[in-house]
Amino acid sequence: MADTTDWAAQAEARLLEAALPLAAELGWNSRLVRRAGQATGLSVPEVELLLPGGARDLAALFSYRHDEAALTALSAVDPDELKIRERIARGVEARVEAAASDETASRSWMGYLALPQNLALGARLFWASADVIWRWAGDRSTDANHYSKRAILAGLLSSTLAVRMSNTPAAAHTHLERGIEAVMAFEKMKARIGPRPFAAAAAEALGRMRYGARPSDRDGATPA
Repeated sequence: MADTTDWAAQAEARLLEAALPLAAELGWNSRLVRRAGQATGLSVPEVELLLPGGARDLAALFSYRHDEAALTALSAVDPDELKIRERIARGVEARVEAAASDETASRSWMGYLALPQNLALGARLFWASADVIWRWAGDRSTDANHYSKRAILAGLLSSTLAVRMSNTPAAAHTHLERGIEAVMAFEKMKARIGPRPFAAAAAEALGRMRYGARPSDRDGATPA
C-alpha cells in the first residue's frame, strides 16, 4: 500500500512538472494533461487513474504545491511573535510568492479558474489555502468564526494574487495592506455586534479587498 501511495505521489509530481512549461501555450485542459502524460512516459490509463478529473485535478495539485511551498517558507517564522495582522500578511505574502515562482503557469492557472465552470473549484482551492494560512497563524476556531475567517482570507488571497500576476510586487503589497485593514475592521465589527448573520458585512469586506475603498471612503462623498 505504501509503495502504491509513493508511486502515485511521485507520478503526480512528475505530471505537474511536465505540465508547467506547457500551461501557457496549451492552457489548463485535456490536451495539457495528455501532453504531460506523454512527456513523463505514463500510459493513458495511468494518467486517468492519477487525474480522474483531468485538468481540474492538475490545477488542484498546482495549488497544493504552492500551499506546501508557503508553509516551507513560513517554517522559519514564529507566528506567536507577530500580531495577528502581521501573521496574515506573512501568510498571504508567502503564498503569493510561491505562486509567483511559477509566474507564467500561475497566470494561466488563474485564467482557468476564472472560467464560469471552474469558479467553484477556485473557491475550494483558495479556501484550502486560506485554511493552511490560518492554521499556521494559530487559529483553532471551530464555530462560525472558522468559516468567516477563511472566506474573507480566501478573497484577500485571490485578489492579492491577481494583482501580483498583473502588476508589480509593490502594487500587490499595497493591495494586501488595504485588504488587511478590511479584515481587521470586519473582526472588530463582529466583536461589537455579537453573534448574528454576517453575510452583508462579509460581502462588503470581500468587495473592498477586491476593488479597494468605496468612493465615499476615498473622498468623503455621501453614498446615494
